[in-house]
Amino acid sequence: MALFTRKSAGKPGEWYYCIQHGKVEEGPECPAKDRMGPYSTAAEASHAMEKAQERNSEWENDPRWHDSSRGETGGGPAGG
Repeated sequence: MALFTRKSAGKPGEWYYCIQHGKVEEGPECPAKDRMGPYSTAAEASHAMEKAQERNSEWENDPRWHDSSRGETGGGPAGG
């Protein structure tokens, strides 16, 4: 009896972006640590990195995460 089983193939219609290989894949082909998704279309998955950059920029510039009264400069909710 094997301790590890082969992961199941993804569902048709679920799209992922593999950050390791820089490619769009239907159904998860690569490990979860290397992919973003699922997305509903291949086109949406192909823009995963751009969307992540937009969200990061919004977060970095969100005044709710910057407390200038304590002299902190960003770092997010954990203050890091």
